[in-house]
Amino acid sequence: MSHPKWSRRRAIKAAIGAGVAMPALLRARSALAAYPERPVKIVVANTPGGPSDITGRIVAAALQQSTGKNFIIENIGGAGGNIGMGNAARAEPDGYTILLATNAYSINASLYSKTPYDAHHDFVGVSELATSPNTFVVRSELPAKTIKEFIALAKAEPDKFNVATPPIGTSPQIQAEVLKLRAGLPKLAGIVYKGGGDAIQSLISGTTQLSSGSLPPAAPHIKAGLLRCLAVTGEARWPDLPDVPTMQEEGFKDFVFATDMVLLAPAKTPPDIVKWLEAETLKILSTPEMKDKLYKAGFLVRPKGADAAWARVTKEIDTFKGIIEQAGIQKL
Repeated sequence: MSHPKWSRRRAIKAAIGAGVAMPALLRARSALAAYPERPVKIVVANTPGGPSDITGRIVAAALQQSTGKNFIIENIGGAGGNIGMGNAARAEPDGYTILLATNAYSINASLYSKTPYDAHHDFVGVSELATSPNTFVVRSELPAKTIKEFIALAKAEPDKFNVATPPIGTSPQIQAEVLKLRAGLPKLAGIVYKGGGDAIQSLISGTTQLSSGSLPPAAPHIKAGLLRCLAVTGEARWPDLPDVPTMQEEGFKDFVFATDMVLLAPAKTPPDIVKWLEAETLKILSTPEMKDKLYKAGFLVRPKGADAAWARVTKEIDTFKGIIEQAGIQKL
């Protein structure tokens, strides 16, 4: 049996310890219970109308409906997405600012000599969202029916042809540079736009002759017959475009590029809040309605959690570093 004096001391120490620790613990719990008390801002580092913006708006609306909380999109385009990604990296890590990133996040780490964010340390994964194959698209009245026919036209009259892409550092912009190198089209001028929606509009208006972009901004115009998809750059044909071959089928070995969407949070965001965001996002992505809505927009849902999302992002930093070096693309 312990001495009464020692028992009292232990009790006092325990009470003091609890008295110090409990308010902090209660504050953390109450903050999570109330979160989010105000709108959660999802930063899209591109202009409206591109694949990340399309995905972001669909996801934000579904999260709002599912949770009863407010989720808003903030488009911060410019500098190949670096401005928006840097803005999100410097945001207060309180769960009220998160980033919807594309492959540009990983590409820019190698493409730019300096970025306003540390790709390895400034963010943590929340969840994967969706993926879409990239495409090569022309106006329907252009004689070219295949990518090889387009290459032949561009070689015959090099001064008449150019290619529209979303910002420098996006996977469609990188794939356009790879096409120029592998197809022998050094004079095919790359016209870079602030977003995928802007690039497609330039093709529709006749300012450009070829679009290298993700499928979603082009999909409605392909369905309407205004644009023609010459090839997709996914590993397999897109189900809604069964007659359109992959670049690999057209003889371009290992020519696989996609536009992937992922949610990231500033690195010091409380883990409980990250887990809440992860769980709520995976919940909406698992619904048939969400899969159908994203598929009709040109995306396949990719409902993977925080660890898988971060693993893919960091792996792609090395993958794109190799592609950039192999293609001889100069650093910016």
